Order: sequence, then structure tokens, then C-alpha cells
Amino acid sequence: MNIELRDPNIVMKLSRLGSFHQSKLSFLRSFLNEFKDWDYSRDLFHLDSNGYGEAVYSFKKKDRVYSLICFANKISDEERSDRVIATKWDAAFTLHDGVPTKDDIKRLKNEVPKQEVGRLSFKELTLSRANKSVRVFNHVVENLSEGRQPNLELLTKVGYLYRTTAVYGSGKFGLADRFRIKNREEINGPFRLEMMLVYLVRQFTFDQVNHVAHHKNPEKAVKLEKQICKNLGIGNSTGLGMAPFIVNHPTLLNNWILTRETALKKIREIKNVKDEDSELFKDCVKKSLTNITSWNTDSEYQQNKIKSLLKNVKKFINYIESNFDFKTAYPFNKIYLWLEQNACEECIEYVVSIMMEPYSDIIDPLVSNMSSEEEKYFNIPTNRTVRELQNIIEKKYPNILDINFDQKDNNQNFWFISKNKEEPRLADRFEEHGSELEQPLAIARDIKKLYEKLKTLKGNSTIAEFLSSSSELRHVIRRAFIVEKFPYSEIQDNTIGKSIVPIDMLRLKLSFFGALKFDPRSDKWLRICMFQGAPLPSELKNYDEQWVYKSNMQ
Repeated sequence: MNIELRDPNIVMKLSRLGSFHQSKLSFLRSFLNEFKDWDYSRDLFHLDSNGYGEAVYSFKKKDRVYSLICFANKISDEERSDRVIATKWDAAFTLHDGVPTKDDIKRLKNEVPKQEVGRLSFKELTLSRANKSVRVFNHVVENLSEGRQPNLELLTKVGYLYRTTAVYGSGKFGLADRFRIKNREEINGPFRLEMMLVYLVRQFTFDQVNHVAHHKNPEKAVKLEKQICKNLGIGNSTGLGMAPFIVNHPTLLNNWILTRETALKKIREIKNVKDEDSELFKDCVKKSLTNITSWNTDSEYQQNKIKSLLKNVKKFINYIESNFDFKTAYPFNKIYLWLEQNACEECIEYVVSIMMEPYSDIIDPLVSNMSSEEEKYFNIPTNRTVRELQNIIEKKYPNILDINFDQKDNNQNFWFISKNKEEPRLADRFEEHGSELEQPLAIARDIKKLYEKLKTLKGNSTIAEFLSSSSELRHVIRRAFIVEKFPYSEIQDNTIGKSIVPIDMLRLKLSFFGALKFDPRSDKWLRICMFQGAPLPSELKNYDEQWVYKSNMQ
């Protein structure tokens, strides 16, 4: 059986993209898989009794070493802020290429805590900072110092000791440019070094809290239990700054989505499913209910999505337990078709992710397809004709062409760069000033504008001729020629309409990172947790790859 890839005009709708969940394809999980046979070590741990100082953690294999250098600093409560414009943090980190010397650590001690205004070198690969969840951190210290484990209900609700406020890479602030490391096989996939940094930071938080507790009461103190550590991750607050990434990296987005769609296609094409594979799938679905029921959020929007997801997953479990035979031909195809008829988008995409769990042989080779040398595809074929471009738009953007941008609701918002927060923001075009500073993120509107203009021209005119008088549309002309080759490169929705839910764009990206339990704080930013439930560094050489569905403190 040959299953068609899903229609981009369906998959690339924001409501669908905003329903994606982590999977075996997520960068967090593929990082763990790729580095499980590396040697982990803590090479330096020089903290005072209050937990301030330096530490170094590393992954080593043959002659290659990646070292996380940590700087924990004392700051006042008034100085602690998760805003981008903050200047001080509880801890700052850099991932160093190789083994840092004493001179490296001395140099970086003066620069890394400054973050964006520091001076880094090509030896540094990624940069980050993080703040304590002071309430949780202090609670854990107090309890450990008295010889008891902390309150599991509190830890389950929060899920972390620290939360990062940014993770930078790829040449920013003096960090190593991509060309220096792009040919290294072990970090060929997207965001490998960023995932490594966050993972090692997680271990630092456990070591630090144990250290502080011990020095507070050396005779009575105990260490945080291993299982509790495993079920704590690293928190993160993510705002609209992440949204433009999805728009500005079309070929990369395509490769992420295409890989996921290819995985689904291949799984649906399996004629005979092994008993152990069907049992693993069912086991993950059933055990994942714990994750859903322990998903805490104050967002009414997300609470409704969770309730719907829980209801639909339970309905699906009943279906596969009572009315379904995995011995039938092409069982996963039948399951998928049932989901499309009987489940909400959130549940469909949730189960699609779980379908991948038994099939490392399918998934692992696909992971290498998720990067993109984007600059290769940015040239505009100026010898092509106006008619050809018009045909591409009609074929690839049919729903976009139906939008009337003369209607207020369809042109309600604009994207801009906040001077105060130095991040992209969304504003009401009719209520707020600044639309003259609009960023080119309204792709749907600009595609429609391009199309209307093309219709007034001779079909045999070249794109070169068209650009000579319409250079302001260059960015969408480029995108149209990109989507011709990369069908999943474009969000098939209006990103400036009144009904847009911006966190759908954030959730899309974060699902590929491997985030769990999205917690929207508004429609424009949310909190997440990374590596919650993941194996500890000492367990990497032999761990349960389905940990994400099986871990909880309760």
C-alpha cells in the first residue's frame, strides 16, 4: 500500500501545528540517543557553602570533548527577572569546545555572566542563563538539610529547580559560527548543542541543591533521591520572540514537518505489525494518561484543550482495547483514519507521536534529514515567468487566496520589534501606534498582494522584469519558489488576523524541541519544562527510551 503524505494545506494550519507534541523525532530525545555512548563527567565543582562559584561538566568521546562551564552568582531578589532586558541571573553558562584551561575559565568568569554584552570567542558554542525557582529551590534545600525529601506535590506542580531565560548559539555575541562545526557528525541534527547545554544545566541544578543542603547541615543532610531528580527538568519561559523563527526559516520548517509526515506515512504502510510493537504502542498510550492528568496550568484555554485531549485519548483507548484487532492488515493506517473521523486535532497529533515509539528503525534514519543549508535555496530564479509564479501560488496557497485583507479582522495585527524588550511583539493595527515599523511576517497578506499584482501583467514576463518595478515583494517571491520545492515550508494561515493564537507557533517549535506540558500564561507566551522524566547522565548508556510516557513522581 502506498499512503500519500498528508496535505500541507491541512497540516500547516496553525490550529493543527499548535496541537503537535514531542516525539522520537524531537531534538531533546534524539540528542539523548546520539550521546548515550559518550562518557559523561563532572570535571570541576568549585562552589562555596552558599552554592556560588564555578563548575564544569563534559561529554567525551575519542578526541572530542564538549564542556559546560557554569557560573553561579549571588543576586538579590530585586535583580532576579526573566525578562529579556535583565542584566543579572542566578547562573550563567556556556558550552565550550574542548577542555577549558584555567585561563579559559578565568576569561569566561568575567564575560559569561554578562551574557549579551560579554565578549566570547570561537571556542564557545552556546550561551545561556537561568534563574532559580526560589520557592522550590529553598524548599528542597531546607528539607534535604533536615534529612528528609521535599514535598512531591510542590515539585510535581513546578517541575524544575531552575528556568532558563534564553539559549543562544550559531555565532551570536562572538560564539562560534556554524561553519566551524557543521561537518561534525555527532551534532549534525538541529539544536544538538543547545540540548546538550540544557541537559547538563539540569544536572548542575541537582548538584548545587545537594551541595547547599549539605553545607547548611553537614550531619543531617541527605541527597535528593534519584527518582525525584529524574522527574525534575529545566523550566523555560518562551514568548513571541520564537514565533518569527518559524516564518524566517522555511526550508528548515519544511524538513521538520516533512520528516514527521514521512514517519507517519511509513508507519501507516506497515502491513503486519509485530505483537511486541502493538503492545509497546498501547502501553505508551495508556501510561501517557498520567502525564495528561498531571498537566498543570492556570490557562482556561489550555485547560479546555487538556480536557478535550483526555476525553479523546480515553475514547481512543476504548477503541483499540475493545473494537480493534492489530492482526488486521495495515492497522496503523486504520487507526489513523479512525482518529481523523473521531478525535480532535490535539488527540490526532498526540497519537501520531506515540505511533513512532516502536519504530526506531524507521525514525533514527529520518533524524538526519531535519537540518537545512538554507542559503542554497534563497536565490530567486529570475528567468522564470510571471505565469509560472502565478500557477505556483494558485497551487500552493489556495486557502490564502480566499482571504479578503480589506476586511478589518483579517488585517487586525502587526508584528514589530519592541525597543524595550528587544523582541518581536504583536500589536493591534487599529488601536496601537507603530505599524510603519511592521516586520515582514504577514506572509499570507503579502502572497495575496503579489498574486493580485501578477494578474495584471503579461504571463510571459520574466521575474527579473517584475522585480525591477516591485522589489518590495522580493521576500514573498522567494518564498513562493521555495514552497514549490518544499511543500511544508509555509504556514497556511493568516498570521496577522484577529483570530490568530500566537502560542500555536510557539508550541509547534517547542514540540520539536521536546517540551512537555505547555502552560500558556496568555495567548502570547507560555512556560514549559525540558527533560522532565529524562534519564540522568549516569544512566544514559542504558535507559528506557519511552521514559517520556512512563515517568511521574506521583
